[in-house]
Amino acid sequence: MKRTLPLLLATVAALGLGQQSGFAQTNDAGTPKARLGGEAFQTPNASGTGSTAESQAPNTDYKPLLPNQTRAPQPPQKTEVEVASVAKGLASAWALEFLPDGRMIVTEKAGKIRIISKEGAIGDAVAGVPKVDSRGQGGLLDIALSPSFAADRLVYISYSEPREKGNGTTVAKAKLIESGGTAKLDDLKVIFRQTPTYDGDKHFGSRLVFSTDGKLFVTVGERSDKQTRGQAQDLTSGLGKVFRIDTDGNAPKDNPFAGSEKAKPEIWSYGHRNVQGATLDGQGRLWIVEHGPRGGDELNRPRPGINYGWPIATYGLEYSGDKIADGATMAAGTSQPVYYWDPVIGPSAIAYYDKDMFPAWKGQFIVGGLVSEGLVVLKLAGDTVVTEERVPLDRRIRDVKVGADGAIYAVTEGENGEILKLTSKKGS
Repeated sequence: MKRTLPLLLATVAALGLGQQSGFAQTNDAGTPKARLGGEAFQTPNASGTGSTAESQAPNTDYKPLLPNQTRAPQPPQKTEVEVASVAKGLASAWALEFLPDGRMIVTEKAGKIRIISKEGAIGDAVAGVPKVDSRGQGGLLDIALSPSFAADRLVYISYSEPREKGNGTTVAKAKLIESGGTAKLDDLKVIFRQTPTYDGDKHFGSRLVFSTDGKLFVTVGERSDKQTRGQAQDLTSGLGKVFRIDTDGNAPKDNPFAGSEKAKPEIWSYGHRNVQGATLDGQGRLWIVEHGPRGGDELNRPRPGINYGWPIATYGLEYSGDKIADGATMAAGTSQPVYYWDPVIGPSAIAYYDKDMFPAWKGQFIVGGLVSEGLVVLKLAGDTVVTEERVPLDRRIRDVKVGADGAIYAVTEGENGEILKLTSKKGS
């Protein structure tokens, strides 16, 4: 291991507890220091039971740098839920959104969009969906409604686009037209293409989140293979990044690398492995969850221009068990994760709970778990996780959304997928 308590204390002293800067700090010699995060050292203001939600042994002997950076205590009392299936028979569903009238619109990985009635009836495939490369982790992935959907009927989709020498994450927008019981995408326009193209079937990222100012965050993976993963550190490459674009695909002028000749102007943050979950918190700030390798799944709050470390720093191992980056869990010029999991939960999605049905969860994050087969509820104080609660569902969870009714909706992965509705258990 490359860190000790004296190193931690020295680093804290060097950075200061109240640091809010979004960029890596440098010492007098100009060498970047590892960044610890603006609010990471706030003292947690809530206590758990002392036991942790994770009971399995970790894959490594790596130690966290920050307080409560992993294996946070469980809350003193667990929230009781009732689970019902509200739609069945989806084919490898990937993403869910609610239409203004309460119906759901869902993507299926093979390249279909379906509208589900409020009674749970699954409609015919929406026409006009572009061709996708659905090998491996690819396919038709996320869907997001325009912030002014009620007026413009625009939807935004991300997908692994088949290209001449491989594929890549692509974002398009189209108008959703419904008439006579049928639906179609009309006037589809590609607004963004991740480059370089690569012939692979993994790590497309692909979550879409609109910010409060109407800009669109797009997450992309580094395509998994050793020959591409290093490009997560390359600002001229579109692999392993979070992008911020406008609704026409252009880079906003206030992006951190706008105007630079040495970086893609669409980049918001970099050093990411495979971000499949993204959401805004109650302050309108972006949060993401990303897949680690063997250990090292992460929760991060991406800030402009910040490097989140992959693959030069990670709390995970190669699937073979070999160390990555000689076992470095921190590196100069990089930010530590707010939180990490070892063993992994397979974080597929994240939602911010701001309703009243589950009072104990208000203001908390709900994370979908593929490997953990359920939900993970995280309570934070500042940028510190103070409790972690597991909600087992015995199904691989692909997406999570909070409904207008306060219920939580979870999309299950697989050829006979369901949408599960979680409500407060009566009497609890």
